[in-house]
Amino acid sequence: MDVQITFLGGAGTVTGSKYLVRYKGQCMLVDCGLFQGYKLLRLRNWQPLPVTPHQIDAVVLTHAHLDHSGYLPLLARDGYTKAIHCTPGTRDLCAILLPDSGYLQEEDAAFLNRHQLSQHAPALPLYTRLDAQHCLKQFHTHNFHKAFEPIPGWRVTFTPAGHILGAASVLLEVGGRRILFSGDLGRNDDLLMEPPEAPPSADTVLIEATYGDRQHPQEDILQELGPALQRLAKRGGVAVVPVFAVGRAQAVLHAIHLLKMQGVLPAQLPVFLDSPMAVNTTGLFEHYPSEHRLDNRQVHALSHGATMVQTTDESKALGRRHGPMVILSASGMATGGRVLHHLALHAGNHRNMVIITGHQAPGTRGARIASGEKSIRIHGQDIEMRAEVVQLTSASAHADANQTLAWLRSMEHAPEQVYVVHGEMEAADILRQRIAHELRWNATVPDHCSTWPA
Repeated sequence: MDVQITFLGGAGTVTGSKYLVRYKGQCMLVDCGLFQGYKLLRLRNWQPLPVTPHQIDAVVLTHAHLDHSGYLPLLARDGYTKAIHCTPGTRDLCAILLPDSGYLQEEDAAFLNRHQLSQHAPALPLYTRLDAQHCLKQFHTHNFHKAFEPIPGWRVTFTPAGHILGAASVLLEVGGRRILFSGDLGRNDDLLMEPPEAPPSADTVLIEATYGDRQHPQEDILQELGPALQRLAKRGGVAVVPVFAVGRAQAVLHAIHLLKMQGVLPAQLPVFLDSPMAVNTTGLFEHYPSEHRLDNRQVHALSHGATMVQTTDESKALGRRHGPMVILSASGMATGGRVLHHLALHAGNHRNMVIITGHQAPGTRGARIASGEKSIRIHGQDIEMRAEVVQLTSASAHADANQTLAWLRSMEHAPEQVYVVHGEMEAADILRQRIAHELRWNATVPDHCSTWPA
């Protein structure tokens, strides 16, 4: 029997990454992500997988972001009892992200029930904080470059992918085949993270295509963020910055620190990080110095250059402060979390600013703000968008199309097959075409739930 891959997520979309590898009656799941964005995609989270959790023999994670790990609590609650394999950094981040995801889902369900806004009676969370905490007991960690066998005879090796702490590309050797899962690739010129390591040779490659249709701009985040915050400081406004708690929050904090050190921004401009998850993540940079570019002084500035907001009361107190100030808060696509309260409070004032810092999945509130919609709905209320909207184009932690192609080109031998995943349809197909035309490799964009030879 040949090795086969079924694409249970991350096919034709950037969310829900799940790749099921089958060989001789055994199967391994690479990534176990949540679908986000459009309701049609989010509804997939409620649909059963084509295999039962008991039939899965191992789970391997590329990294901790919820579109790669956020389905794990549900998988474990529904009966998956075996190991979840990842790097130490991914384990530490999942210990922050997954319980918070469960908590937010409980809060969202409670809000819908309280205000009778759901067609379900009662509305239920997909999973709870307790579900998330339970699945963390199944995590097993492995260092980069140290091969292990999640299933007897199935050999896996992690190599650094940049992107965020712990992020890895996964090389799977099984059935005489070498299958490489890129995971989310970081940038060579990232402000925070070290670049991805050159890929090992493989017969089959699954390559991410988040930015498969574009190149990052020449200007960097400092050139974009500096003038925007200068304008804000002069008019005494409040900047609300939806950030991903893992990666983007720390990149923006570091950029603001550098701008203050350079004298571009006033040293006394107040900055608040209002996300317990992001606060805890920021502390992890001390533990993984080899994975990022910051020196000890810069790591210290990450945690001490802004006011760390932990409690709900501290968060509410920000609403009573006057500008100028900068509030970084999750979630990064404004789909939930404390940032919604700050947007509701400040988005209606023309002196204020909303700074979009990264890729916004279609259908999210962040995507609607970035597209210039004049009104957004938050907690059942329509908020008129009078604040200046600034979209940073240089803050992404993903490789762009040219960087992705360069990473592939550095492989020692051409693979037999490339599957283009983790990208919207246009981005994925454009990258597929470039791989076919420039590298002259076989490349395919698989359909959701399709099965292909590995």
